[in-house]
Amino acid sequence: MQLNLPQNTKNRLQGLPVMHLGALAVVTAITLTALLWPESSHDEQSAWTASELLDHSALIRDEDLQHDFFNHNLFLDESEFLASLNARQAEPGVFHYSIQQGDTLSTIFDKAAVGQTIMHQILAADEQLLALDILRPGNHLTFRKDVETGHLEEMELYIHAGNRVIYRRVDENNFEFEEKLIPGSWEQQIVSGEIYGSFYVSAIRAGLSKSEILEVNKLMGEQIDFNRHIRAGDRFQVIRKAQFVETEATGQSQIQAIRLQQNNRAYTAFLFEDGNYYDAKGESLTRAFRRLPHDQNYRISSPFNPRRLHPVTRRVSPHNGTDFAMPIGTPVVSIGDGVVTRVENHPFAGRYIEIQHGSTYKTRYLHLHRQLVKRGDTVKRGERIALSGNTGRSTGPHLHFELHVNGRPVNAMTASLPLAKSVPREQLAKFNEQVNQLVSIMDTASQEQIAQRQDANQPGS
Repeated sequence: MQLNLPQNTKNRLQGLPVMHLGALAVVTAITLTALLWPESSHDEQSAWTASELLDHSALIRDEDLQHDFFNHNLFLDESEFLASLNARQAEPGVFHYSIQQGDTLSTIFDKAAVGQTIMHQILAADEQLLALDILRPGNHLTFRKDVETGHLEEMELYIHAGNRVIYRRVDENNFEFEEKLIPGSWEQQIVSGEIYGSFYVSAIRAGLSKSEILEVNKLMGEQIDFNRHIRAGDRFQVIRKAQFVETEATGQSQIQAIRLQQNNRAYTAFLFEDGNYYDAKGESLTRAFRRLPHDQNYRISSPFNPRRLHPVTRRVSPHNGTDFAMPIGTPVVSIGDGVVTRVENHPFAGRYIEIQHGSTYKTRYLHLHRQLVKRGDTVKRGERIALSGNTGRSTGPHLHFELHVNGRPVNAMTASLPLAKSVPREQLAKFNEQVNQLVSIMDTASQEQIAQRQDANQPGS
């Protein structure tokens, strides 16, 4: 049952103090319960009685109360109402917050009654991860305080079911982070569609995400012009692996195969075990990478070291990148083709740029003096993207460069990078076998769709 209120009544209620709203909400719920349900239906084992409920109504957070009240989610079943209220008060010293559109980290910490000094301590711990720079609606933050002192002991960032980050207090001035990755299971899915209008709209309708559409455009862009050569009636198929933790989708996926059918011609892309994409003949669709993000010979001042000890806390504080000592204003270049996904200014990482190179590779460039690209730009291998600097927390002018493979930082100086122009001859048989399996899956899906359309067109169907 829902509580429907006229708009003018809502406007008047929104002007009341929060505690008045709390009391009104509770009294309304109890009164309606008494009128609509017989006494025998009340749960005598409820954790709180009605009088205790009134005493504690002021403890309901104002934004929760107003959301429930004005969105018709007020419980009219007494046991359900009491259970919800108990759950909200079950964890003393714990504050849960779901990220909303327009939130900033500063305002969230204010709502959690955690000072800006603590926020900067956590940002310092997050410098190597930069997870707090891309908070999105759907992410959750949990603040856990010492009940007696009120001091923040731990903050947890829930990104999705397979990825959480916990920031724990080390001492009075420092926090450390622990990233918890749950591999879950990866399920193979096939997404098919027919193009009406733009490819983008047709792909969204079929079930591809925006990032997957961007990947398809990037991989197929040298084979076909999506703006000029796509026609109504063209068909596309994408085989992807999607990540699940138990039954919950994390939103993470990896494209395994693409087929775009135009009349009697097919354009294809297949992911091989080396992390690169090839067409059906084994020719590379992934441009080669370069090893260094600069054009001169600069010394490495601090190498990649996942087990580095923090100079102050003496705890493990990974150095997830390679530092190059270089003068302020030195041109910084992208090591490969990609799309700029972040251009930010962090109090510790300074000005930095992140570039996504397909679904497998990602690079970061930190402590920049000036950026030469903006978010959403497409960049080419060797293109200037910034000038090096000394911004953020830095001991001197340098470039901090990171390479991530499948979401994990690796040593860019030794990692295996996509350099091959085609599948090596000795692996061609294995590649062809994989292609045949994926094509068979797409062919079967096409035949099933044709059969479904024929059944739908039968008289009486």
